[in-house]
Amino acid sequence: MNFNAEQFAATQQANLAAAADLSQTAFAGFERLVELNMAAGKAAVGESFANMQAMIAAKTPQDLLAVQAALVQPAFEKSVSYGRHLAEIAQSTGGEFTKAVESKMAESEQAVKSLVENSLKNAPAGSDAAVAVIKSAFEASQNAAETLKKVAKQAADSAESNLKAATAQAEASVKAAMSKAKAKA
Repeated sequence: MNFNAEQFAATQQANLAAAADLSQTAFAGFERLVELNMAAGKAAVGESFANMQAMIAAKTPQDLLAVQAALVQPAFEKSVSYGRHLAEIAQSTGGEFTKAVESKMAESEQAVKSLVENSLKNAPAGSDAAVAVIKSAFEASQNAAETLKKVAKQAADSAESNLKAATAQAEASVKAAMSKAKAKA
């Protein structure tokens, strides 16, 4: 099998389309991030004025402390919610990138496999031993690549799981500290 100009052009077209899809995915993720930040900023400005009015309306230092204490819990909850939305945007965008890259890698692996197989079919007579060695080496490299992909996926899954667990533990610690602070107040 010879790699001709038409195959090269088709490959380049497919790569260009994949790059365009990835850029659209990146911009969509960025757009979601901007929307999240705009909504959070708008809410923060409105809440700041409402919070200032509540503090100004306090008549005694105890009232002021009570108002401030009442503002801590909602601020924490909004911060946690913002973090969750941010993580979801990053995770979904990253997932789309991962799918696209895995798809292109699978296509490339198949193209290389076809090229090797077709090249070996056209091997000269009497080269059976060399062909067997090449096939064996190619299969070993394919198996090694699969193993590496599995290890990388397991590492990514483990890191994501650890991040979720750490986030949950941090939330629980802050909530417990806030509960203790409220009980003392």
